[in-house]
Amino acid sequence: MGEKILLAHGSGSRLSHDLISKVLAPSIMNPVLARMDDSAVLNMSGKLAFTTDSYVVNPIFFPGGHIGRLAVCGTVNDLSMSGARPLYISLALIIEEGLDIDDLRQVMASVKDTAVEAGVQIVTGDTKVVDHGKADRLFINTSGIGLIEYGTDISGSNARPGDKIILSGGIGEHGMAVMSQREGLHLSLPVTSDCAPLNHLVSVMLSVSKNIHSLRDPTRGGLASTLNEFAKQSDVGITIEEDKIPVCDGVRGACELLGLDPLYIANEGKLVATVTEVDSGKVLSAMKKNKYARQAVVIGEVTTEHRGRVVMKTSIGSSRIVDMPVGEILPRIC
Repeated sequence: MGEKILLAHGSGSRLSHDLISKVLAPSIMNPVLARMDDSAVLNMSGKLAFTTDSYVVNPIFFPGGHIGRLAVCGTVNDLSMSGARPLYISLALIIEEGLDIDDLRQVMASVKDTAVEAGVQIVTGDTKVVDHGKADRLFINTSGIGLIEYGTDISGSNARPGDKIILSGGIGEHGMAVMSQREGLHLSLPVTSDCAPLNHLVSVMLSVSKNIHSLRDPTRGGLASTLNEFAKQSDVGITIEEDKIPVCDGVRGACELLGLDPLYIANEGKLVATVTEVDSGKVLSAMKKNKYARQAVVIGEVTTEHRGRVVMKTSIGSSRIVDMPVGEILPRIC
């Protein structure tokens, strides 16, 4: 049997220092972190974006990702959705007594690989160990800082009538991947999480257009929640077309089996943008060159009708209101 996390690993003793120096720090080491002070000292100037989030996904390993990759991607993407270039991340771990140290090493390796892919540095952090049964193996909290360089004003409250709504790819993959792993579902068409850092994609989009009004990654609550947020924040109507929304066969089949709607299932590697009609073509073309947006498509538009609501034109020619979800559809997916 491999080594396990003990309560003593969180006591500030030699075991604590060994855990940090031998398991946690080596994979993410950089000059700022190497100082090992109580805070990171950063040289920055300009307009900053700051975000924080916590990750309690169950299980911590799922098809297409780990809790470590999810934590870095989630923070990178939250910064990117405000038009910022992500630079620095803090990483705090709450570890349950009894966790396999090999599992922790695997998580940290994923943190390193994802941070390298996104081009961000982990510059500070914290580690706590709690009693067995008190944390469900591992929780992670991250905060991130980014620099807004493009002079843009991107917000969910900036959608304008006439804007085209662009979706970067198929929906529902993360939520269904986590759900299938958690419940032991053996799907004939396995689903893999779309967990990915989107900052490079956003950078390409902003390099071809300054007329991107709103950006958001449709995580909990899925595409439906994000579009409703845009509609309410901007006091506009949104119309989308069901036939244009990409849904892979595995997600579609799993949703039919479980009685779920893909519109409400979480994503961790997709974005939704509202862009002026005149710039929508070149933004879409630029997106399709990025590996995380090959399926990017215009799915609808912003209107002056039915303000504060999202209406979908269905595949059979009718229309229906797409409302906010009531309650948690799939708990513990991030």
